[in-house]
Amino acid sequence: MRVIRCFGDRLSARLDTLSISIGLLLAALALGISVVSLTSGKYPIALVDVLGALTGRGDDQVRMIVVEWRLPRVALAFLLGGALGMSGAIFQSLTRNPLGSPDIIGFSSGSYTGALVVILLLSGGYFEIAAGALIGGILTAMAVYLLAYRRGVQGFRLIIVGIGVAAMLSAFNAWMVREADLQVAISAAIWGAGSLNGLGFDQLLPVAIVLCIVIPLTLVLSRPMRQLEMGDDAARASGVNPNKTRLGLMVLGVALTAIVTAAAGPISFIALAAPQIARRLTRSTGAGLIPPALMGGLLLLVADWAAQHVFVTQLPVGVMTVSIGGLYFIWLLIQERRK
Repeated sequence: MRVIRCFGDRLSARLDTLSISIGLLLAALALGISVVSLTSGKYPIALVDVLGALTGRGDDQVRMIVVEWRLPRVALAFLLGGALGMSGAIFQSLTRNPLGSPDIIGFSSGSYTGALVVILLLSGGYFEIAAGALIGGILTAMAVYLLAYRRGVQGFRLIIVGIGVAAMLSAFNAWMVREADLQVAISAAIWGAGSLNGLGFDQLLPVAIVLCIVIPLTLVLSRPMRQLEMGDDAARASGVNPNKTRLGLMVLGVALTAIVTAAAGPISFIALAAPQIARRLTRSTGAGLIPPALMGGLLLLVADWAAQHVFVTQLPVGVMTVSIGGLYFIWLLIQERRK
C-alpha cells in the first residue's frame, strides 16, 4: 500500500511539473504571437520601433499604431481567449464530457440572446449590452440546469438539454435579426459573427477589471472542481458541498462566457478545443484551469492574426475560430476511430 501511495505521489508531482512546463511554453508562445501581431499589418513596424513605442519613445505615428490600435486588440484576444478556455474547462469538468462547452450547451447562445435584446429592442450601449449578455447567459444556464435536473444533474443529460435550448435560442435570435430595422440588423449580424475589429482601450479596461474579479474566484474553486470529478460521494467525504460548488462554477463559467460575448460577440469553439488540447499536452485526466486558459488565449491570438493577414480581406475572428473548430472535430473523429 505504501508503494502504491508513493508511486501515486511521484506521478502526481511529475504531472504537476509537466503542467507548469506546458503553461510556461504556452505563455511564451502567446508572447511571441503577440509580438508578431504588433509588428505586422498594412503598416509593418520593426521590433525595435515596437519596443520603443511600448516604452514611450519613438515616432508619434508609430506609437499611435502600436499602443492605441494594435496593443488593445492583442490584449483583448489573449484575455478573451483565456476566459473562453477557462469557461470550457469548467463545463467539461462538470459534465465530464469533451463536448461540454458553453457554445455547445447553449450558454453562449443565451448570452447572445440577452445582448441582442439590448441592441435591437433597447438600443443600449456597451455596458447595457454587457449586462444583457450576463443576464441572458445566467437565465439560460438556470433553464438548462432545471430542465436537466433529475435527482441531480448528469453530464450527458445536461449536454442534450443544452443542445436543444441552444437550437431554440438560435432560431429566436435569427427571428429577432430578421424583424429588426435593416441598419440595426446589419450591425447586429456583423457583431454576431464575433469580431475584435475596432476594439480599443474603452473595451479593454472593463474586460480586464471584471476578469480580475472573476478569475480569482474561479481559481478558488479549482480544487473543489477537481474533487467533483471523482464523484459527489468522494467530494462530500473531502468536505466539498457538490451542489453549491457546481452552482458556483456554473455561474462563474457563464460570467466568463458573457464577458466575451459582451465585448466581441459570440466566439465559437475556443472553449471547446482549448481544454482538450491542454489536457493532451499535460497528459493528465484533467488539465485544471490555468493551462486551458493559456491555450485559449494562444488559440484566439493565432486566429485573430490569421483573420487579419492570411486572406485578401480581413475576416471576423469568429470565422477563423469556426474553421479551427471544424479541424478540431475532424481530428477528434480520427482519434475516436483509432480507439
